[in-house]
Amino acid sequence: MAKFLLSLHVLASVLFIGPVAVAVSMFPRRAAAALAGGPEQAADAGMLRLLHRITQVYAMLGLAVPLLGFGLAQVMDVLGQSWMIASMVLTAIAALALLLFVLPGQQAAVDALALEAGTEGHGKAVRGLKPLPMTAGVFNLLWAVVVVLMIVRPGSTTGA
Repeated sequence: MAKFLLSLHVLASVLFIGPVAVAVSMFPRRAAAALAGGPEQAADAGMLRLLHRITQVYAMLGLAVPLLGFGLAQVMDVLGQSWMIASMVLTAIAALALLLFVLPGQQAAVDALALEAGTEGHGKAVRGLKPLPMTAGVFNLLWAVVVVLMIVRPGSTTGA
C-alpha cells in the first residue's frame, strides 16, 4: 500500500504542483507586460488570464498532494518525525501564501486589465503588482524545501 500511495503522491506533486509553480513564476512578468500596454497587450492579457486560471485550477487539484502525503505518512508510520512535521508546516505556509497573496495579486492584475489605461485605478493596480515576484519566489522556495525534506528525510527510519 505504501508504494501505491507514494506513487500517487509523487505523481500528483509533479502533475498538480508543478504547473502551479510554473504559472506563478511566469505571471509577474506577463502582468507587467500586459499592464504596460503596447502592441502585444492583447496577447499578454490572454496569457495572464490563462496563467491565473491554471494557478486556480491546479491549486485545487494540488490539494490531493498533502492528502495523499498524510495518508502515506500514516501507512509508513512517520507522522511524528521532525522532517514530516516540518514538511506539513511548510506545505501549510505555502498554501496560505498562495491563498492570501499569490491568487489575490493575480486577480488584481487580471482586474486591472479591465480598467482603461491612464485611469487612477490602473495606476494603483500597477503599484499593487510589485509584491507578485516576491510572493511567487517565496511560494516556490517553500515547495523546493518541502521536496528536499521529502528526499533527504533527516532523522527518518526509512533508509534515506
